[in-house]
Amino acid sequence: MGSGQVTDWQGRHVTVAGLGVSGIPAAKVLHARGAVVTVVNDGDDARAREQAAELEALGITVRLGDGATLPKGTELVVTTPGWKPDKPLFEAARAAGVDIWGDVELAWRLRGPEAPPWLAVTGTNGKTTTVQMLASILAAAGLRTAAVGNIGVSLLDVVLGEEQYGDLDVLAVELSSYQLHWAPSLRVHSAAVLNLAPDHLDWHGSMEAYAADKGRIYEGNRVACVYNVADKATEDLVREADVEEGCRAVGFTLGTPGPSQLGVVDGILVDRAFIENRQQNAQELAEVSDVNPPAPHNIANALAAAALARAFGVPAAAVREGLRNFKPDAHRIAHVADVDSVAYVDDSKATNTHAAQASLAAYESIVWIAGGLAKGATFDELVAKSAKRLRGVVLIGRDRALIREALARHAPQVPVVDLDRTDTGAMLAAVQEAQRLAVAGDTVLLAPACASMDMFANYNKRGDAFAQAVGELGAGA
Repeated sequence: MGSGQVTDWQGRHVTVAGLGVSGIPAAKVLHARGAVVTVVNDGDDARAREQAAELEALGITVRLGDGATLPKGTELVVTTPGWKPDKPLFEAARAAGVDIWGDVELAWRLRGPEAPPWLAVTGTNGKTTTVQMLASILAAAGLRTAAVGNIGVSLLDVVLGEEQYGDLDVLAVELSSYQLHWAPSLRVHSAAVLNLAPDHLDWHGSMEAYAADKGRIYEGNRVACVYNVADKATEDLVREADVEEGCRAVGFTLGTPGPSQLGVVDGILVDRAFIENRQQNAQELAEVSDVNPPAPHNIANALAAAALARAFGVPAAAVREGLRNFKPDAHRIAHVADVDSVAYVDDSKATNTHAAQASLAAYESIVWIAGGLAKGATFDELVAKSAKRLRGVVLIGRDRALIREALARHAPQVPVVDLDRTDTGAMLAAVQEAQRLAVAGDTVLLAPACASMDMFANYNKRGDAFAQAVGELGAGA
């Protein structure tokens, strides 16, 4: 169907793969434009039947329990992000020469000629925080903006002018590797890849494929490709990207920045990329204390957000104001309480080893609460890098033995409490054991390095359980 915007959908046969957050809006949008829409879905449970009935009432065909067969006459497949590339439906589509788009690609194709430019962020960790920081900086500059995409706000709703978004000047867009895989024609104003670490390899098939999908975010960038100086793989993706003439590579670093970089000098965030005479000069943007919380990986997020905002022409003063105004989401290095001179910090969002490593690096002496669903991860590197910071470790969850074994190899001197429990009440016991191990000045850190679904509905519920348990400690103090 080409690579440009599509205006005439009348009578086109489109198959939407999957119900849910992006599938249902895609089906409705395409149907409203005159397309002949068939939705296919693997599941056939009560929730799926309820969603199917809603779509069928509009005149949309829905096939439940059969997500493998390509409907006859399909001219385009639009997929929800979670469907793996090796699904039989997609193999059939490729064999028939039928394009496969994701929800981001559909939004990109449907945007109008006056659509606002996109500033986009991807990476293994830190995407949501960086996009929220970026939106805060853009708003501080007086720009009308919204944080959208994988952050939980449908890009389809935004580009089609849902009332709450109005006329926007610029979008701060979070994109997952899944979304980028299915977005072949996406070409944004400027983009950042924050970091790359093994994740979702069961979906992508290999680290190389995962990195390549992340790298798609740089294709066609107009002003800046923002990369992490400390993560060479992100710079390699910039080198491989086909960008517009004049687009620049801009690095961010926690050290002193070189020309065309943003970095930190004596507690000050500075810009040596978007200024005149960047060989000799630097522009002060903010202080480290303006970043909330000022943990190293969060300062890196702030620098990436600042780089994208500066690429869009935002003045330095707005960077400072935007970072000061930013309030992080719950369960992201959230200080819960101090009990007996011990800090209790909830980073339940650290659901993989890369995120947990960044969290552990933020504190000097830690009693670490970890464990859950490992998702195929290994823990040797994480433990080896963090061993010197560990006062003690409390393990919970189904795959805790993997962490215990890594601790035995790389931190045998660290006391470990292995709670042989996966019930939700285990969190109170974990916090009580952590309190027993901690001394004044320590941080008890929930940074599980694992997913939560063996014990909790999601990482939010896990973090809530931690906060509640800490509250019970405080009440008994």
